[in-house]
Amino acid sequence: MSSLDFEDELISSARRSLLSASMAADEPSERRRLAGLAGHTGNAQAARDHLVDPDPPVRMAALRSLERLGDLTETQLETALADADHRVRIAGLEIAATRSAPPILHLLDDSRSSVAESAAWALGERLPWVPGTIERLSIMATNHDDPLARESAVAALGALGDDAGLPAILHATTDKPAVRRRAVISLSAFEGPEVDAAWQRARTDHDRQVREAAEELLGPE
Repeated sequence: MSSLDFEDELISSARRSLLSASMAADEPSERRRLAGLAGHTGNAQAARDHLVDPDPPVRMAALRSLERLGDLTETQLETALADADHRVRIAGLEIAATRSAPPILHLLDDSRSSVAESAAWALGERLPWVPGTIERLSIMATNHDDPLARESAVAALGALGDDAGLPAILHATTDKPAVRRRAVISLSAFEGPEVDAAWQRARTDHDRQVREAAEELLGPE
């Protein structure tokens, strides 16, 4: 092979490598990998670039990378909480739970019950809570169509431990088994005759997990 042929082969090989890399970067899985990798290599700019990626999991990875790097701004988080894809909103709530801003109370009304459920959990992690939190969580705990959302709201009310949330928790002791169990656990933050009565009812609940939750808190009779 002549030197010219060898040079042509090197050039062709380099072009194929570039083309392969370009095609790989066009794959959502590869962009997701790069967005996630940015959080471990200190490449905040790469993570920021992926925040506007058309693929939701890529945006989620970029969001988490910026949070890992301590470079996620409140504005960027607020944008994620308003994302068109519910998975990105949930990822945003996971981060927002550790911050006092931006506001997340409105996400209790999200059209996706999984987002509302995550919002309730996040509100239970935020201290101090903003005015209206206990009232809104109480409404969700008693009225939401999805039992998972009701359960999450009951857990949040228990975590916050405000007396204003007790009526909703007591109401939840008559809900579906998983919600009843969560209510029994949440009652541990409260005292009073109505709480004692609810625990005693839980001891004889027809669902084994509810009974076990009461026994774990109260001990055997």
